[in-house]
Amino acid sequence: MKTPATDTISSFSLAAMIRSARRNYAEVRTHSLALTRSLTSEDQSVQSMPDASPTKWHLGHTTWFFETLLLAPHVPGYAPFDARMAYLFNSYYESLGPRLARPERGMLTRPALEHVLAYRQHVDAAVDNLLSTMDAAVAPTVLDALALGLHHEQQHQELLVTDIVHAFSRNPLFPAFAPPSGLLEIPRNSSGGAEWLSHPGGIVDVGHDGPGFAFDNERPRHPTLLRPFAIADRLVTNREYLAFIDDDGYRRSDFWLSDGWAAIHANGWEAPGYWMRAETLALRPSELPDEGWLSFGHDGLHALDFDDAVTHLSFYEAAAYAQWAGARLPTEFEWEAASTLPGMRQVADRAWQWTRSSYDPYPGFRPLAGAASEYNGKFMVGQLVLRGGSIATPPGHARNSYRNFFPPATRWQITGMRLARDA
Repeated sequence: MKTPATDTISSFSLAAMIRSARRNYAEVRTHSLALTRSLTSEDQSVQSMPDASPTKWHLGHTTWFFETLLLAPHVPGYAPFDARMAYLFNSYYESLGPRLARPERGMLTRPALEHVLAYRQHVDAAVDNLLSTMDAAVAPTVLDALALGLHHEQQHQELLVTDIVHAFSRNPLFPAFAPPSGLLEIPRNSSGGAEWLSHPGGIVDVGHDGPGFAFDNERPRHPTLLRPFAIADRLVTNREYLAFIDDDGYRRSDFWLSDGWAAIHANGWEAPGYWMRAETLALRPSELPDEGWLSFGHDGLHALDFDDAVTHLSFYEAAAYAQWAGARLPTEFEWEAASTLPGMRQVADRAWQWTRSSYDPYPGFRPLAGAASEYNGKFMVGQLVLRGGSIATPPGHARNSYRNFFPPATRWQITGMRLARDA
């Protein structure tokens, strides 16, 4: 998706801007629906835990976002499709009124999926009309709001995938999510062991600056000092992580942060998320092994692929493995500085990568104006930064400056790890 920066928008004809904006909008919105093609209406209503949301809710929420932050401010006299949607599909915007509590989203058997899809069609038509009729005076602010809405929907496309995979992992039939071919492809690791790539350190610029979209938490670009370091050219594999498990990694406290040691005992963790022992499953598919490790993903239940990157790790597990391996996790600034090194593999096409950085504002951080000011800044506490992207990250959405963030115990996202060490 390419949206011209508003500070250079005068170099584009209005007609070209309109064509580009309409095409980008249609592509993103169509991709969301394509991800749901294999799902039944029952699938799209389930909420498997408080941190996840039903597929139907994601479809409604992203539509509410466009209606509320794009149409209402820019279309005089705009009438909402259904006034109830503001309560049902507001996520966390305090300034926009009360909302359904997040753990209750699975109660939304009504409105029916058909009503939510009709809501999307109504808003899509209104957005297309706005884009088709906007004049040069309002184009910069409309395009800014549109770009935020499109990148916001792409974030929810990834959440849609990870949330329904979590739900299916709790189903004793272990159904495959299996979206249309080409939407989720797992890249294979190159053969051979990991190589260490050196970075000289020094003062480097990090963050986003200049043309192109970026979230407010990626700005402003600023200098930071790095000591010389080395970073692995690829992600840690299942085979390598299994060696940690076999070495009593989950039973040796010396590898673990205190909170992590408490978390693995409180939750009974003995392996990454979605790893399962074949012999413990009551309805194991007949084509799978009778014993040993199995792994569940968007493509269903299968024997563990030892050469694939290990995924569904919490920050605690990633940090413990790094300690066991005699290494550490990179900081987010080391990761960004190294992301363009020759030989750096699996930067953004397999799994989000935990860093050793707290999710904090950059020096000079300023939130967006209006309701969008609540988008990122209010979450800058108690979270860890992840960098890169995953198989579920929509094409064109990730950047080297992109800052993803989750609490350290999160495992239902497609999260892995890359090792680093001091030079």
